[in-house]
Amino acid sequence: MNSTTPPLVQVNALSVSPAGAQGEVRMVDAVSLQVQRGRILGIAGESGCGKTQLLLALLGLSPRGARVQGQVLWQGQPLSAQAVARLRGDRIAMVFQDPMTALNPYLTIATQLCEVWHRHRAGERAQANSRALAMLQAVGIDHPARRLKQYPHQLSGGMRQRVMLAMALMCEPELLLADEPTTSLDVTVQAQILDLLLQLRERLGMALIVVTHDMGVLAQLADEILVMESGRVVEHGSTEQVFAAPQASATQRLLQAARRLDISAGPAEGSAK
Repeated sequence: MNSTTPPLVQVNALSVSPAGAQGEVRMVDAVSLQVQRGRILGIAGESGCGKTQLLLALLGLSPRGARVQGQVLWQGQPLSAQAVARLRGDRIAMVFQDPMTALNPYLTIATQLCEVWHRHRAGERAQANSRALAMLQAVGIDHPARRLKQYPHQLSGGMRQRVMLAMALMCEPELLLADEPTTSLDVTVQAQILDLLLQLRERLGMALIVVTHDMGVLAQLADEILVMESGRVVEHGSTEQVFAAPQASATQRLLQAARRLDISAGPAEGSAK
């Protein structure tokens, strides 16, 4: 990659304060990061550290009344709130932590997938159904034509997570944000989802930002890791560096928790980087 090519996304000193907060109370405190096209950044931290709020702020989805400061650049250009709204769901997509609450229980899978396409590809409405079917196939759902006619409650947790991925991929985004994408899944389905994310990165050239408290997930997935504590970045480096010589106490605690769960405490052999 040409050294003069700007990062796909760059965040400069992003801070988020809750609505009505007094003084310097911040959920996210002056966080900076950047992600190049085709790379995977893992953001790790314990519950409440601010990692999800960081993703929401990046997407312009912070809670009502929250005060957001800092700058987000997309391919080197500053993003306004209006520009973020245009990119959201199209060039930038997000997979939320709980697909059962993110999916609409009253609409079929087909309706929900096609809605994303109609919103961003208004001139190509006739292609929506075939695109939805192709995306379910891409994420490895069995009997995809039948699944399109079903409702979220008729699918397993692993299938719902795959539907969320399919929805995020409807418009082939350049950046995919994933918030705890495997937390509610059993070990076998978790491994399948992680493998799928790596395949999609290779196939589509997407960049990913993956948020999790599980260092085992990032060992298999991330090119670099950013660790947060109390809204701040306390460590940032390549996956190999962070696992080999963790500097921050927060990082050390996360690694110890991963070892207690009998998760590999190092980058998975042969993982795509």
